[in-house]
Amino acid sequence: MIKKVYISGSQGRVGSNIIDIAPDNYELITPKLEELNLLDFYEIDDFISKKKPDIIIHTAGIVGGIQSNIANPVKYLVENTEMGKNLLLAAKKNSVLKIINLGSSCMYPRDAENPLKEELILNGKLEPTNEGYAIAKIYTQRLAAYIKRENNIFNYKTIIPCNLYGKWDKFNPKHSHMLPAVIRKIHNAKIENSKEVEIWGNGEARREFMFAFDLADFIWYAIENFEEMPELMNVGLGYDYTINEYYQTIAEVIGFRGKFVHDLSKPVGMKQKLVDTSKQKSFGWQPKHTLKEGIKITYDYFLNNIEQ
Repeated sequence: MIKKVYISGSQGRVGSNIIDIAPDNYELITPKLEELNLLDFYEIDDFISKKKPDIIIHTAGIVGGIQSNIANPVKYLVENTEMGKNLLLAAKKNSVLKIINLGSSCMYPRDAENPLKEELILNGKLEPTNEGYAIAKIYTQRLAAYIKRENNIFNYKTIIPCNLYGKWDKFNPKHSHMLPAVIRKIHNAKIENSKEVEIWGNGEARREFMFAFDLADFIWYAIENFEEMPELMNVGLGYDYTINEYYQTIAEVIGFRGKFVHDLSKPVGMKQKLVDTSKQKSFGWQPKHTLKEGIKITYDYFLNNIEQ
């Protein structure tokens, strides 16, 4: 029997990658943004009652880089909270028994010891630069857990991916995360024959970025093995790189031969954000792409969609 999977945020980076590699034995429900407003509970309630999905993958959200988070904390807090609340409560009302909710590694306290273990959530102050987004993600994770606690017929689970990059990314500096922004910056530097590229801070902060295709691969693995998956679980590489190393790898893939200069006056966020992948390994899944492989595929995608 074909199972119906509703993917919220199906036009976003994660949702699009999930659709790209969907097995044939699933029927995908993928409404466009203009077709379904997740900020309207009655609209999402009506939609779920008619479509009757067997499982929901909640990837939708207002997302952006450090500059956008700093400039728009109200939007990041309120709209992401509303989306999570509306979707989970509408699913519960319509007896959807399985949900995979996507959290974010920014849910962890800024001073938490790395690698970040799932039980550290709510055990310290959040990173101020994306606090609104983090609070919204924590709210949705807790709501999913509370729904299951009240009635364990509702098997609502949350995964916390590390930072992501890949196909379907946004490369506009106003909206992009670090890696697509750096890809565009270094590409432009090469085209303009610039001799140098600026890096915010000293470049020694460490980040864990996983290729988005690999997260999509995990999602389908998780659906196939849903009962065995922990209720709350990190998904990542289990190792990280410095910001300088990301710049160097991207420059190597693009063919930029200039130098890097550091602006020490700019904000850099947390010094490290590496998730613990012990539960993931026990669950039997590991990512497949190296950093260089992922960057090359992402750069090729950028070249074919350079108007973004």
